[in-house]
Amino acid sequence: MELSRRTFHTLAGATALGLALDGTATAHARPGTAPPPAADALRHTVGFDRHSLLVDGRRVFVWSGEMHPYRLPSPSLWRDVLQKMRAYGYNAVSVYVAWNVHSPAPGRYDFTGVRDLDLFLRTAAETGLFVILRPGPYVNAEVDAGGFPGWLTATAGTARTSDPTYLGHVDAWLTAVNRIVARHLYTQGTGTVLLYQIENEYDAHVDQPAGRDYMAHLYAKVRADGIDVPLFHNDNGRNGFWVPGSFDTGGETGRWLYGFDGYPSPSKTPPDWGYFGSGGSKGGATASPDTPGFVPEFGGGWFDPWGGVEFKGKGYAESRRTRDAAYERRFYLTNLANGITLHNVYMTFGGTSWGWLPSPQVYTSYDYGAAFDEGRNATAKLVPMHQLGHLLQRVTDFAELVRAAEVKAADQRVKVYHLTAASTGAHVYVLRNDSADPVATTVPVGGVQLPVSVPGQDARLLAAGLRLGRRTLRYSSAQPMLGLTAGRQDVLVLTGRRGEATRTALEWAGEPEVRVLEGEAEHTYQDGALRVDARLDGLTRLSISGGGAAAPVLLLLCDDETSVRLWPYETPSGSVLVHGPALLRTAALDGAALHLTGDTVDAAELEVWAPRGVREVTWNGVAVRTGDTPSGGLRADTALTGVGPVALPSLSGGWRRREENPESAPGFDDSAWRRADLTASSSTTPVPAGQPVLFADDYGFHYGDVWYRGRFTDATGAVSLSLGYSTGTQGLLMAWLDGVALGRHRMPVPDSTTVRKGSWQATAELAVPERLRTRGEHVLSVLVRRMQHDMDGKSLDTHKAARGLTEAAFTGAAPRIAWRLQGETAHDPVRGPQNNGGLYGERQGWHLPGHPDADWTAVEMPGAAKRLGVTWYRRSFRLDVDAGTDASVGLVLNDDPALAYRAQIFLNGWNMGQYINDVGPQHTFVLPGGILRTRGTNTLALAVLSDGTTASGPGEVRLTLLGAAAGGVPVDLVDSPGR
Repeated sequence: MELSRRTFHTLAGATALGLALDGTATAHARPGTAPPPAADALRHTVGFDRHSLLVDGRRVFVWSGEMHPYRLPSPSLWRDVLQKMRAYGYNAVSVYVAWNVHSPAPGRYDFTGVRDLDLFLRTAAETGLFVILRPGPYVNAEVDAGGFPGWLTATAGTARTSDPTYLGHVDAWLTAVNRIVARHLYTQGTGTVLLYQIENEYDAHVDQPAGRDYMAHLYAKVRADGIDVPLFHNDNGRNGFWVPGSFDTGGETGRWLYGFDGYPSPSKTPPDWGYFGSGGSKGGATASPDTPGFVPEFGGGWFDPWGGVEFKGKGYAESRRTRDAAYERRFYLTNLANGITLHNVYMTFGGTSWGWLPSPQVYTSYDYGAAFDEGRNATAKLVPMHQLGHLLQRVTDFAELVRAAEVKAADQRVKVYHLTAASTGAHVYVLRNDSADPVATTVPVGGVQLPVSVPGQDARLLAAGLRLGRRTLRYSSAQPMLGLTAGRQDVLVLTGRRGEATRTALEWAGEPEVRVLEGEAEHTYQDGALRVDARLDGLTRLSISGGGAAAPVLLLLCDDETSVRLWPYETPSGSVLVHGPALLRTAALDGAALHLTGDTVDAAELEVWAPRGVREVTWNGVAVRTGDTPSGGLRADTALTGVGPVALPSLSGGWRRREENPESAPGFDDSAWRRADLTASSSTTPVPAGQPVLFADDYGFHYGDVWYRGRFTDATGAVSLSLGYSTGTQGLLMAWLDGVALGRHRMPVPDSTTVRKGSWQATAELAVPERLRTRGEHVLSVLVRRMQHDMDGKSLDTHKAARGLTEAAFTGAAPRIAWRLQGETAHDPVRGPQNNGGLYGERQGWHLPGHPDADWTAVEMPGAAKRLGVTWYRRSFRLDVDAGTDASVGLVLNDDPALAYRAQIFLNGWNMGQYINDVGPQHTFVLPGGILRTRGTNTLALAVLSDGTTASGPGEVRLTLLGAAAGGVPVDLVDSPGR
């Protein structure tokens, strides 16, 4: 399909273009805190200059987190994660839209149920978050084939080039996606989609016509589909690839952003990757001096491969430990100091690569060591995200910083970045300590030598001359977090580590009246500034009034732990600040009533500062008795109730077992199976000479296990059998001849040299028993667990590498084998194409909750079968979690690591992942609410695949509580057909 290159401008787009070219004059046209974005039916402009985005003429610092809706297959819980992100200071969410999730076959696109993109975009807008949309067509993301659908692996045409066959498929995909996205553009007032990415980390054909034409085609296609927000690409590192002007945009200028990804090791010194670095023309943002510094992906963790080799078997807890809150301060503040004003953290919620979604490199969990763990629980990594996010949203100075005169700390172990805001003159200082030891030093800030401490391998942000709300901060050794007006007073919040001594000076025309309401603090007035000295411990409150101030100020100095119990929220009637609960989800004003929703874990006090006239407060729909406080707010007379106990049943008994793989028997009827009769393939794997095409994808089988049955006559002289096969990491083959087990072969456990290898090929050498070396008809049965397709990050079409058997040959004989094969049956229209493979039990519905199992054998755990092949275990269990409790539940599998078996886990028919007992490291699998009925009966099925060398288990099988809170969001049950 060929598209004409044309400039696409709506009225809003054209206006935004004008702002992008000359945004300085309007950059501060709307001072103060901007309302959160919404589908407000108003036209908006989105432009940019070299400093930042300009949204309706106002500078916006994009503080974004990545989540993937397809990695949380419970649409109700999308709202939970998005509300948590907004509460913790994010103003945007970045999302991949994975082609393979939505397209089970060419020309078929499904955006229903757990794939409802329209619902996700509506929810983001209702939550008040901008959306950075990334629909590929290639996404990588450690998903199967990098997000390409299974069927694309068996098509002609070179992917990620201007090959017309490939572009025809791409255009069909983008048409389907963009039909939805166009209804949610912020420019049109119909949603909050702010930016749109074309392609992903594309660096293979940068200097070739096939690459430039490909990018130009994608640009023109997206514009033709009505997408009028700025477009961008994310460079795979700071290479200067795809900067403005590097391909044809049909004459449209000023609407293309350059961005680059960064995943530096936590053991390294944070790099200077922005405008102020030393990389030259390819030094990150310096490669595109007229567009703002943009990092579409900056490491918020890292993925862990099979075997746990990345984190030495400790799993994602180790990722979170090595990329902790101190890592975030050190690296993210360095980004800020280098002019990055569009900053997306990958991942902020990682989620679960359920079913056959994961690429071969990774196991089911995609927790990633992210700020929110796989069970949706907040972690300590949210402290700096919360503090910085709320600051960056409310103070536009941070979106236009430039380098200022060099400043040095008295102790040279502390590196100081000194910046200033061009239009306000505010000064910002990033202090970074790369040494392992804490450093106490002084730094010239705001005209004084300010004493400050920086912990080892940590950083902090200081400011001077900065407007917080309606007040000016002369200097402080605490980090500013926010300033807002609530009622008749301004509320200023500054933060730091517990136990730190801080010094803060506020500009004040005359000597004010100061009352220390809570905590300990000393204050003096001199030279037009009020100086406050306090040690951070909980919440220190000072009420400051008079001295010529138009309104009193409530100064809150808090430690890190307390800062994440302070929740600002913007309403149409003004700002609200809530203190106490574990989470504030929403705040709405109705006359004199303030309606709050949120979560508690432990019992918590509730205090609110709200617009004038508020006298009533409700919490999760229940009226709360309050009284006035000396701080100018309302405080609940009694504490909010914490979460109650959550009882989980034992899973030790009540199991039923049934063995399968009848396909291994010579008399099994395979007449309906697909005949292996192809002689040519589009795969990058050559078809062996003299062999038919055996690659499963060529016959329409793309996910999970695939069975082969080969018939031949005369095995006389056949000493051994060679079976070539190709899989991802941890692939497995097992074979039978005339029903007799020949053995198995498995791909090796990955190590540090093989972990990134995406395409695995091997040959299984299996001895043929002498008693089977006879004339007459023979049946060879082979089961291959494929472990999915290569991600093809280098654009070499390796996602098309063969999966399944590749060839078969006997030593001592050369019979002609007639093959048939069978993989997954018609895909589950509710659960999607990645839910099932080709095991007999899957084809018969043994994983579904409504399957009759009364005739299965009753057993107790642990199981101890020793056989080559597949054994199924099923049982039901009931949960009765209180309706007001959000309980995150996981399934734990544990056993002797010497036992060689693996298990697919099905909950109510949904494939929640794969456990490999002797490889690991994953033992806990998240069961998301909605799929898990927390108030009702659930069906659990385990398909255990054993290589026959050991007993197969499973051993311990139990439920575990990953986290619980009183509150949460209403959760609808996910459709889980029983038959």
